[in-house]
Amino acid sequence: MPTILAADIGATNSRFAFFKGGETASLRLVNKVWLPTKEAASFAQMLERLEASDLGLALDKAGLICLAAAGPVQRGSYCQPPHVAWDIDLARDIQGLGPSLLINDFVAQAWACLSPVALGAITVLEGQADPHGARAVIGAGSNLGHAALVPDGQGGWTPVASEAGHAAFAFNGQDETAYAQFLGRELGDPYPISDTVVSGKGLSFAHQFLTGQKLEPAQVGEVLNHYPDTLHWMARFYGRACRQWALQVVALGGVYIAGGLAAKLPALVRHPAFGREFRLADRTNQVLRGIPVFLIQDENSGLWGAAAAALERLEPRG
Repeated sequence: MPTILAADIGATNSRFAFFKGGETASLRLVNKVWLPTKEAASFAQMLERLEASDLGLALDKAGLICLAAAGPVQRGSYCQPPHVAWDIDLARDIQGLGPSLLINDFVAQAWACLSPVALGAITVLEGQADPHGARAVIGAGSNLGHAALVPDGQGGWTPVASEAGHAAFAFNGQDETAYAQFLGRELGDPYPISDTVVSGKGLSFAHQFLTGQKLEPAQVGEVLNHYPDTLHWMARFYGRACRQWALQVVALGGVYIAGGLAAKLPALVRHPAFGREFRLADRTNQVLRGIPVFLIQDENSGLWGAAAAALERLEPRG
């Protein structure tokens, strides 16, 4: 039974886990550690901190290694996460260790939908999932991640990466147009992108626009129940982002929400405004009525997905 080192490198935290399992269905999480990403000056230094942690698996003892990073992966071995000060290069950073794989962080979330962690997903919106239909995976944390699971034609699945979080966000009506102009003044960007609007920083910006209070995302989360307008706006924006991605993927197999924001603040996707916005469609998009939406509440889902990807894509050494 191979030992697996899984990593989920995000803008805020770098998560690592030690798994055991011979196949995806039997994966077992042995231990995990979270390390602040910005406290490391390089990925090599992050690995040094990992070695000094209490994870319980030395790097040179890992039978399989899968690193998931919050950014586009080039040539299958290099990633410069746009919100991290350093890069990751398998040839440079993992040289001499076990068989290794580098994937996008939301490709890992897509793999997680096929792992044991998906069994704990809760239903946000009812629907009838097509077992052979594509699945849309989306989730807000420090930014907004997207991926899809598409049938491979042989009874399996292929995860597909996306950088849709960097696309322009769709605003509607005078109030939202005023908000878009506010974001433009605050950020100096030519147009607001989904990463900005549906994310932790988006929660802070929306609250600032509506109340005048400039708070960190965690601070807004602590008082969110006292600010119904902030909750309503963010639920509506989250529902819109999920609807857009479901349509772009034709997600007849369902939409899976991952990421820390909804896991910490499930009211964002349970609020009626989320459902109303998700189901909003013209006559050509009635397919939205039947698509179910699920929430994966485990914040370590990316680690489960990285471990599943390692088992599916790599051969253990020896």
